[in-house]
Amino acid sequence: MQVRVLFFGRLKDIVGLAEDSAEISDGARVEDLFARYGQRFPELAKFRASVAAAVNQQYSEWRATLAAGDEVAFLPPVSGGQATKPEVAATCDICEIVHDPIHATEATEQVKAPADGAVVVFDGVVRDNSGGRATQFLLYEAYEPMALGVMRELCAEIHRRFAIDRVLMQHRLGRLEIGETSILIAVSAAHRAAAFDACRFAIDTFKKTVPIWKQEHFRDGAVWAEGEGKPPETFSPNGESHS
Repeated sequence: MQVRVLFFGRLKDIVGLAEDSAEISDGARVEDLFARYGQRFPELAKFRASVAAAVNQQYSEWRATLAAGDEVAFLPPVSGGQATKPEVAATCDICEIVHDPIHATEATEQVKAPADGAVVVFDGVVRDNSGGRATQFLLYEAYEPMALGVMRELCAEIHRRFAIDRVLMQHRLGRLEIGETSILIAVSAAHRAAAFDACRFAIDTFKKTVPIWKQEHFRDGAVWAEGEGKPPETFSPNGESHS
């Protein structure tokens, strides 16, 4: 049986392709598929401890059994035209992956409601240096369908944890210049404490869970940014994430 295999970030560079089709035997597991590619590309095998796997756009356990037609993605630690269609939940939350510049003031207006007494905004911008080196520009890529799904799950988790009204999350892909916004998170609430706490939780969790990767370009070359740890495989019902 065949499965579709996707690679992102530095893993894509190692294997030399973003997508492949693999013939596997009945009962094969995610870990078996990765091991096969690890034999072909020894450099890939070195990343096994930090790589996460996804099956059909959901984080997966490595021992999960695969079925014919599955889409399997191997994801390095996450970093942090026309926009894709906004994903709006019943709570009026907004999750977007965009390719055009993000306008923070306009976006923030979308989360305000008459009952809100506070809106807290995190505006992540491209700085001109990294690790003591002058940055020229950044390139962002994402596993877009899965990224939007994880963003929606994160919004639901924020509502479970905090007394807030609405959440907006936008992340831009493609080439970003110095000073441009890469990610915008806005949270509205009746009271400022909940809005502050929820916004901090949102950006910290986003950076660890949403499959988006950053490539930093310098005068003497480019590198994929180190992620903030292996993404969790699931959000548990009580709101804790675990691998």
